[in-house]
Amino acid sequence: MDLHLLTYFVAVVDHGGVTKAAESLYISQPSLSQAIRTLERRLGTTLFDRTGRRLELTHDGRRLDASVRRILADVEMAKSKVAAVRNLEAGRVDIVTYSAFSLDPLVSLVRRFRLRHPRIVVNIIDADGPAGVHTALRRGDAEVGVTDLSVEHAGMTTIALAEQELVLAMDTALAADLPDPVPTATLRDVPLILDLGDRSTFARIGQLLGEDAGNIVVDCADPSAIWGLVQRGVGATIVPRRVAAGSMVRVLTRSLEPPLTRPIGLALRAGEPSPAAVAFVTVATDRQRGD
Repeated sequence: MDLHLLTYFVAVVDHGGVTKAAESLYISQPSLSQAIRTLERRLGTTLFDRTGRRLELTHDGRRLDASVRRILADVEMAKSKVAAVRNLEAGRVDIVTYSAFSLDPLVSLVRRFRLRHPRIVVNIIDADGPAGVHTALRRGDAEVGVTDLSVEHAGMTTIALAEQELVLAMDTALAADLPDPVPTATLRDVPLILDLGDRSTFARIGQLLGEDAGNIVVDCADPSAIWGLVQRGVGATIVPRRVAAGSMVRVLTRSLEPPLTRPIGLALRAGEPSPAAVAFVTVATDRQRGD
């Protein structure tokens, strides 16, 4: 049933007649009268008693009046919610990433986004590497992925953000005899603590370690555990420079020779993004421009 017919019906009830209701609706009286007759015909009942000077609701009209007001109130509420999401006054954006980027750049991006859009909830989904990011986007579990752009994301839009530099982080004892930068030949003698499950990162590191990678002494996927082991001198690890500088206390860093970097950016699933997702991308690209 057309909502405008229900709106017309309520206007006639509230104004007690067609003339004043038509004026309030900015339509002609004959058009409004015809609309009410159309509504009665579709419902198969008489809604108004027309014997007096003022239109009075019939029994069926009173029942419809109560129902229609609830319907129109629900419609207005739905419109308000949609408008709030469109105007970034409410809503949620689903972001998928994995451990390699859970601190850099994700923390900075989310912080900046929340400063601009404090009413939008950010839902962060943990994935198993770039393939997990791609799967989550393809299934619709998330709209935006923060990922390694050296890995192909077929069928998706990608936006480059930066080149992330990876460095060697270790305690002072391990760092004592290491030059800065650390050449590949020397790196192969350093005991390393790495997450071998992060295949995209390990593919880069593996090129520096040689075929057997015999100096990997701990395989660990938990960043907190890795940091604790590094601080206690069990081994060194390879992390983004920003993470080492901002989150890993009591450690020293060494650059690598040749330098080790990876392209980080966003991947967006196919289709029209939500207003919140568009806003997140805007914040991310503003960061790229130095805003």
